[in-house]
Amino acid sequence: MSLPSRTNLNRTAAVALVAGTILGGCSDLYYDRRETIALGADDAVAGNRAIHTVDPWPRRVENPNLAFNGERMQSAVERYQRNRVIEPVNVSSTAYQNAQQAAAAAAALPPTSASAAAPVK
Repeated sequence: MSLPSRTNLNRTAAVALVAGTILGGCSDLYYDRRETIALGADDAVAGNRAIHTVDPWPRRVENPNLAFNGERMQSAVERYQRNRVIEPVNVSSTAYQNAQQAAAAAAALPPTSASAAAPVK
């Protein structure tokens, strides 16, 4: 097997350079930098309108008075702190039921000799 001659390598490199230059003109890079929201949308007016919107959020977003049920939230926090859960109704998974029963059995065990941690404020 013979090695290609130096002139063939130069000729191949020149052809590759010319082909790369010609095909580089077909690049889509120019179209990536247009004044539109999306390529091909031709909506520069809509883009400018969106850019110059002073406050795009609805007025209700600034309302800090959120509707909630404080008693229900308090009972949920207390259940979380005491590690008690409300059993789901109509559970069809036996694996889930077995896990819940195991957790309830573990919670029913008497406490160990370790002292309880102080409550976090």
